[in-house]
Amino acid sequence: MEPDTTTSLRREIQTLSSRNAKLSQLLKASRDKLKDLSAQVDLLAEPASTYGVFLEHGEKGADAEVFTAGRHMRLKVSPNVDPAELVPGTLVRLGDGTIVVEACGFTTTGELAMVTERIDHTRALVSTHTGDEKLISLAAPLIDTARAGDTLLVDTKAGVAFERIPKTEVSQLSLEEVPDVTYEDIGGLDEQIDQIRDAVELPFSHPDLYRRYQLHPPKGVLLYGPPGCGKTLIAKAVANSLSARVGDGSASYFLNVKGPELLNKFVGETERRIRLIFERARELAGDGRPVIIFFDEMESIFRTRGSGVSSDMETTVVPQLLTELDGVENLSNVIIIGATNREELIDPALLRPGRLDVKIRVQRPTRDGARDIFRRYLTEDVPHAAETTELIEAGVEKLFEPRAYVELTLVDGETETLYYSDFVSGAMIANIVDRAKKLAIKDHLAGVSEAGVTVAHIHEAVAAEQFESEDLPNTANPDEWSRITGRHGKRVVQARVVGEGRLG
Repeated sequence: MEPDTTTSLRREIQTLSSRNAKLSQLLKASRDKLKDLSAQVDLLAEPASTYGVFLEHGEKGADAEVFTAGRHMRLKVSPNVDPAELVPGTLVRLGDGTIVVEACGFTTTGELAMVTERIDHTRALVSTHTGDEKLISLAAPLIDTARAGDTLLVDTKAGVAFERIPKTEVSQLSLEEVPDVTYEDIGGLDEQIDQIRDAVELPFSHPDLYRRYQLHPPKGVLLYGPPGCGKTLIAKAVANSLSARVGDGSASYFLNVKGPELLNKFVGETERRIRLIFERARELAGDGRPVIIFFDEMESIFRTRGSGVSSDMETTVVPQLLTELDGVENLSNVIIIGATNREELIDPALLRPGRLDVKIRVQRPTRDGARDIFRRYLTEDVPHAAETTELIEAGVEKLFEPRAYVELTLVDGETETLYYSDFVSGAMIANIVDRAKKLAIKDHLAGVSEAGVTVAHIHEAVAAEQFESEDLPNTANPDEWSRITGRHGKRVVQARVVGEGRLG
């Protein structure tokens, strides 16, 4: 055979071999694809998977207690499933033959329920939106975190809680922190501060002496008096001082209960929230930490029973608090402090000895008290054109000028005149200083003066404050005028405004 022919045949053989290899690869790919399609067809022919909630491991390692389709069942577990993934509350997929074939994490939707109390390490008592109480098991993520008052995602049929849901509840009705207010921040109330320190702090400072004398610390303190005179500041300073005495600022708690937010139109809801607040206090105080429950505007909830106009909510809310107060007897670390400027509206049962034992009236500041308050706000750090003592004295003299504001007509025809100085408060003095600072800033920006606060600024601020922000009731309620001044006597039948703050 000729050489050219041999070479041509070899080339043709190589071409055919290459083509044959490509055909073989194509055939293999087609066979694999057909196999995958066949597997998909077989998968479509399999029965649908069902899901259940894993409760606990069975007695044998390959068994599992599962709640599925409304039934509690013991099922086999596929060897392909890692046992470590199966923790109480896990959602599991069940394959053919009702075998656990996959762990799918935790359910993310469902019904909400409120934790009433913990029963033990793995169980809790919850209340649903219908008011029913159920005993449920806690999923693994909740065992160390769930506490009374929390809102949980639950499967009530399976009896398992999966997740804590942030919601406006007790955690937002009460503020669990130690305020940064100290006694040094409060001016003009030295006598009241001494009283409350004796009542609240001594039992924590000298518990051995109290036990030796068989003296029980007071359960509660009521701070009452005109608005803006420092009742809330005193309560916060007590919490701060207790923290310092314990030695660790995080070791005491101040539950600042927002009274009006406790109110709820549904029957029994307000009472339930009060129970949860005290349950939380007991939990915090269980390890010896001081806990203060502070009810501001106390009269908004705990009014005299039978005084309701549209409803008699007080008939159930007041007894609930009385029950909680009486239940605090064995918790020496819990003290209730209430604040109000309408003490006459609070139910008398709350004010008797053994409940709110100590009652402290927070008076309006005198001249000396006003000087003390001015010093808290008008410090040397504030730019001032004159000596701070001169500015403070100017403010006090202007504030306590004998300038008539209202004339009261008593039931026997006599008249009594009230002056602007009768309505001075710590909040008013703080606002006067702020007004003076703003006036100084305006003069600075206008190029009038950069010296700082002047006596003229103080005088103008006092006049503006007296004109704009009196804590006085409407003249349609004349009896309220004498009550706000702290005076008690003959009934007032008429009130007539006779002065204005800007005059003078």
